[in-house]
Amino acid sequence: MNQLYSILDFNRKFVEGKEYEKYLTDKFPEKKIAIVTCMDTRLVELLPKAMDLRNGDVKLIKNAGAIISQPFGSVMRSLIVAIYELHAEEVFIIGHTGCGMAALNSDRVIGSIRERGISDDVLNTLENSGIKLKKWLRGFDNEKEGVVQTVNLVKRHPLLPADIPVHGMLIDSVTGELELIIDGYEQLPANPTF
Repeated sequence: MNQLYSILDFNRKFVEGKEYEKYLTDKFPEKKIAIVTCMDTRLVELLPKAMDLRNGDVKLIKNAGAIISQPFGSVMRSLIVAIYELHAEEVFIIGHTGCGMAALNSDRVIGSIRERGISDDVLNTLENSGIKLKKWLRGFDNEKEGVVQTVNLVKRHPLLPADIPVHGMLIDSVTGELELIIDGYEQLPANPTF
């Protein structure tokens, strides 16, 4: 369970050996792409390799299920910053097969929360404050549906420029094969700048 000290020891050696030099880049994405994808452990190396991405190529935003559930939450804010401040010109929403957010059982999660010592008083206070935990902890029925819903939320966002394509893809979490679900170029206004 204790990973902290082994990580710090490795990091010291990493810095002393100047291993970081091969990763040097700046804050602007070379390929002008922002990606929202899942935090699944299978995608840590698979997704970049399957898309031929290297350090510095893209802005990569990860969360549970590659879902943007709040139009003015932190994930959407990250996309807006990537577009307006860091010059991203395309958005990719990439879900994956076998995602744990597909049919996530919010009752089971709430049960685990209770088992870990969070009291019913806390849960009731949240509910009475307007936070509907069952809805907040809900996933999606299938992976493609999750991608489509998130693409639609991003595309309809009032701060998204009309000329930004928003693509939806599904990556096979075993093989890395990409399936195009939504071609964002097809939704652009006439005479795009590409």
